[in-house]
Amino acid sequence: MPDLERGPGTIVGANVVLGHGVKLGCYVVVHDGTVLGDGVVVDDFAVLGKRPAASASSTLRLTELDPLRVGAGTHVGTAAVLYAGTEIGPEGFIADGAQVRERCRLGQRVVVGHAVTIENDTVVGDFTKLQTGAYLTAHSTVEDHVFIAPGVMTSNDPYLARTEARHAATRGPTIRKAARLGVAAVLLPGVEIGQEAVVAAGALVTRDVPPYQVVMGVPARIVRPTPPDQWLYPPDATALSGKDEDPDA
Repeated sequence: MPDLERGPGTIVGANVVLGHGVKLGCYVVVHDGTVLGDGVVVDDFAVLGKRPAASASSTLRLTELDPLRVGAGTHVGTAAVLYAGTEIGPEGFIADGAQVRERCRLGQRVVVGHAVTIENDTVVGDFTKLQTGAYLTAHSTVEDHVFIAPGVMTSNDPYLARTEARHAATRGPTIRKAARLGVAAVLLPGVEIGQEAVVAAGALVTRDVPPYQVVMGVPARIVRPTPPDQWLYPPDATALSGKDEDPDA
């Protein structure tokens, strides 16, 4: 690893795999087995490959986890925490103070903003952006080119931690391609946001939102179609596979 840059106080565990041109800041912790692709940059005090812990009353399942894998060209911000068992795609950006839990899969060029939390067993598609302070609950599915504004909140337990029935019913939202969620929108457990749908700022989504519709209010209701000039995916069009540029950049 002759081209590794490593700041003072940084700890690199056993069997860590580092690509060419990796840069580790000061007091970074890279846990055993973590894999960092070429050109990954990790800022000060970040923790990579952390193993989860659970309280005595937690229902979180603790299992053996694969190593954390961070794709080439990804930037990990100051004090970010990335858990073992997760895969971060190439050219991602994980901002300061963000947290990505175990068994998550993030695609290419995903942006995870400041203080965002992505809980366990969640999938996030290519070119998706999660803005400052957004919370993506466990067992969520987010497809490509989704925009999630600051302060968006999601949930996955319709029983609010009461009754044994909650274990089988736990399910986060499914957010389809190119959907957009406005500032401080709230999604209740298991709802689906359709392709190219828009959820207005402050809306409370209690039921599925059809594709190509704008919803707003508490509870959220359809108010109009999504303007066609804003579509990335016209109805019935083939997905924009291999797209090189992020249209929201």
